Amino acid sequence: MTMPTELPTITLFNPEADLLNRQAAHFLACEAYLLDHGQFDPWLDLYTDDAVYWVPLEANQQDPINTHSLVYDDKRLMQIRIRQQGHPRAHARLPLSRTVHQTGNVLASKNPASNDITVSSTLVLFEYRKERQRSFAATVVHQLQRSGDSFKIRMKRVNLINSESELDGIAFLF
Repeated sequence: MTMPTELPTITLFNPEADLLNRQAAHFLACEAYLLDHGQFDPWLDLYTDDAVYWVPLEANQQDPINTHSLVYDDKRLMQIRIRQQGHPRAHARLPLSRTVHQTGNVLASKNPASNDITVSSTLVLFEYRKERQRSFAATVVHQLQRSGDSFKIRMKRVNLINSESELDGIAFLF
């Protein structure tokens, strides 16, 4: 799977582009809702079978295979991560984090060759766990494909602005 490196084309005053942006923003809001309410199985259903979930370690990192990443999961690893999160013996993950995902600045563009949709957005995430609140900020790129009247996620890349800093045990999903 090719990792997108370009931002979507910005089109002003285009009804088709406006509709796509609204649909993409709604989809991202639904994804955030599922994460914030611990609905991890329905969240996982948003992903294609060949999906990739990537949190690069370095700013502007281009290669998830030959360089280290904070997270580089296929769907199977995502399933394992979710199953481990709820396991009663996963003491390091207890108590579970409570999160608020705030997405914004959503820009979507359609790739005419593949009909995939690339969506760039911003994310501010607040986590509360073990009497401590933390905040994270990131730019996010989703590569979506149409699925009926909705989308499926083929790739999600979360570019944390402080990815090269000490992150002290991330026990939640972006």
